[in-house]
This record gives sequence, C-alpha cells and structure tokens, in this order.
Amino acid sequence: MTITLNGEPREIAHAKNLAELIDELGLPAPAILVEHNGLALRRDEWPTRPLAEADRIELVRIVAGG
Repeated sequence: MTITLNGEPREIAHAKNLAELIDELGLPAPAILVEHNGLALRRDEWPTRPLAEADRIELVRIVAGG
C-alpha cells in the first residue's frame, strides 16, 4: 500500500496500523509524535488506527538537548 509519509510517497510492506508502521520503520516509539490524516494521536491510539491506501502520516522525532 502507498501512503504519504512526511510529504513523500512511501510503500508500506507489512504494517496494518500506526504502531506497526513505527516498528516497521525502526523508530523509537517514545520519541515520536504522530499525525494521521491531520489528527494528532496519543501513543495508546496507534495500535487501533488502521492504515489505508493514500493515508497522510506525519512523524516528528522529539530531540532533547541544550
């Protein structure tokens, strides 16, 4: 399936929901913010949000430091 990930088309191999997408991309879940089709989601919502063709996903990695 093809989604738009951070403004770029991206083919997704196996992920069926947002939690699986984060895992498939190898990202550290505690440091990621997710927006799905314009809606910001809490981490506990990721497993229940299915992915569909043409979804728009924005991922932001939180970086702390000084």
